[in-house]
Amino acid sequence: MGIRGFRGALVALAGALVLSVCGAVPAFADGAPSGSDLSVAQTLGDRELTVVIRRAEPVPGPLRVEVVTHAGGAPGVLNLRASATQGKGSSRASLALGGVPGSYAATLGVDQPGPWELSVDDGQEVARIPFLVPARVVAPWERAAYGGFVAAGALLLVALAAAVRGRRSWIALVPGAAMVAALSVAVTAALLSAVTPQPPPPGSQLDPTVDTVTDPYRTLSTTDFSRPPVTLSVAGDATAGRAVDLDLAFSDAATGRPVDDLLVRDDALVHLVVVGPSGQLWHLHPYRVAAGAYRVRLRPPEPGEYALAAEVARRGGGVQLVRSALEVRAGAPAPSPETTAATVRTVVGSAGSPSTITVRLAEAGDLQPWLGMLGHLIVAGPLPEGTPVGAAALSAPVWGHAHAMLPPVPGPAGGPPDETVAAYGPDLSFTYTFPLPGRYRLWIQAERGFSVRTVPVTVDVPVKGAGG
Repeated sequence: MGIRGFRGALVALAGALVLSVCGAVPAFADGAPSGSDLSVAQTLGDRELTVVIRRAEPVPGPLRVEVVTHAGGAPGVLNLRASATQGKGSSRASLALGGVPGSYAATLGVDQPGPWELSVDDGQEVARIPFLVPARVVAPWERAAYGGFVAAGALLLVALAAAVRGRRSWIALVPGAAMVAALSVAVTAALLSAVTPQPPPPGSQLDPTVDTVTDPYRTLSTTDFSRPPVTLSVAGDATAGRAVDLDLAFSDAATGRPVDDLLVRDDALVHLVVVGPSGQLWHLHPYRVAAGAYRVRLRPPEPGEYALAAEVARRGGGVQLVRSALEVRAGAPAPSPETTAATVRTVVGSAGSPSTITVRLAEAGDLQPWLGMLGHLIVAGPLPEGTPVGAAALSAPVWGHAHAMLPPVPGPAGGPPDETVAAYGPDLSFTYTFPLPGRYRLWIQAERGFSVRTVPVTVDVPVKGAGG
């Protein structure tokens, strides 16, 4: 091949290089999951709060924390502290809560990616919320593609210079061949990026560390993320009419060690449902005080046996419902949690067939999202006649938790709508299949005016083939 022919080939390769770069950028520009805001419901003392930790980016940079208060919550000051669990970084801020329910914000700072902890201190109770500060991670194939294209571009210039100035045309073949090899590596990496498996999001399957957050691709060889289920023990000296702080201890069923890898699911680390003897229901969100240790305040209004059911999601272990019991001694009477009168329509099918439960909580569409959903349906049964509801629910074969989903409409910031958006309803509709015949106790919950409304319902499910 003569000099002119070789120059033409190099020009053609240059054109191909430009087209490859232009066409391949979207193919490998993926990298690790970007993460999102973290919303965590917390029953802190007598306050029901929703703590929203906005995604921190870039790092170092500001960390915005918003706290949503609910009706009945007292004003006061929260002391916030963000601390790196694997480092020395920390920052503090104070947040004044007003008497009007709504959103209040403060700004802290983070200086490194990895696992962090946000402590929320009201002067008496301290909640410790684990969260992750993400890192900008470049995928290996992205590095290979970009590196290959850059090397190919540099080698192209060298080959062109050798072809123009060199007396012997074969001298340009060396950088030209190297350029073709670099271009092949880049194009191959770009093409394979679409089918290369992604690593699990940091902290979703493996315990987060600075290393796994900044380089999640080192865990690609791991395929078994399973972990044993958790066991729950509840401690608290409960007397009717008095507030009691219940201590919940979650431990590993295999080792007995404290479980400190619970994930935020449906906007809470722990969903605790408490059912009283007369059918009262509390939907609480215990706050984390230490590894495997959570606490929540309860005011039982009457003596008797209370059923407790905790819904948790363990890292690498899936969602789990664990139950426990609480015996409350006689004491001074106290008011039960408020329920809401509402129009309820039920179309109950036989056992094993879908049933529909519809409730109207308002005349206008002003319901707010709560725990990431429009409404919640909690089911316990079948319950025998003549037995206090709490004791019957404790041994009930069926516990269910269904949702009324939000419509796919983004919130003010472009993400999913939060509790400050009151634009839904007035009807809530649930579809649920009761697996066994019998009498069930249902509780429907939704938020309106920054207050969670609870509607109790009782339904009788006929045996299969006996109902419509």
